[in-house]
Amino acid sequence: MKPLLNAYFEKAAGLPLATEVTSREGTALPLGDAFASTLENIKAIHESGNVLRFIGNGGSASIASHMAVDFSKRGGIRANALNDPSMLTCLGNDLGYEEVFSHQLGLHIREGDLLVAISSSGASDNILRGVNIARDKGALTVTLSGFNPENPLRGLGDVNYYVNSSEYGFVELTHMALLSAMIDLLLGWHPDRPLNR
Repeated sequence: MKPLLNAYFEKAAGLPLATEVTSREGTALPLGDAFASTLENIKAIHESGNVLRFIGNGGSASIASHMAVDFSKRGGIRANALNDPSMLTCLGNDLGYEEVFSHQLGLHIREGDLLVAISSSGASDNILRGVNIARDKGALTVTLSGFNPENPLRGLGDVNYYVNSSEYGFVELTHMALLSAMIDLLLGWHPDRPLNR
């Protein structure tokens, strides 16, 4: 079992630094530059009174909720995840599941907000529609996806983080690691100054 476990965690450990990042135009961005830009945008939207918003389905919805809590509680950043069960079931029942995020974003997102859209496949219709509404409203968009390198979500964000794996577990672990690194770095993490909050 130990060799198998070692192989699993070696693969999991390598994926965050192997994440491919592109701009909306499809230009490759170095991971460090993309992180710096994303963190600057998060600080800027907060300072201007805007909101950091997260969307995702299934495991990605859990990541969205977790990160909205961390950015709010730990980072003091106005953040929320648009996955309230009553709202999702209401909109899914009345409008269809493909509209559960786009309808909410149409009501709440505004110019200057930042939407983080998380989808392992990068092909979920409700996520794609949500990102398009956010863009139409003048919000910045950051996407996290995996599986197919040609997935449609990968080309929609101002910054697009792509994990080159077709396995849900590895893609979701990497998305969580990337977003956790963002909040920790925002709070000033350094190897010599570990965070206690």
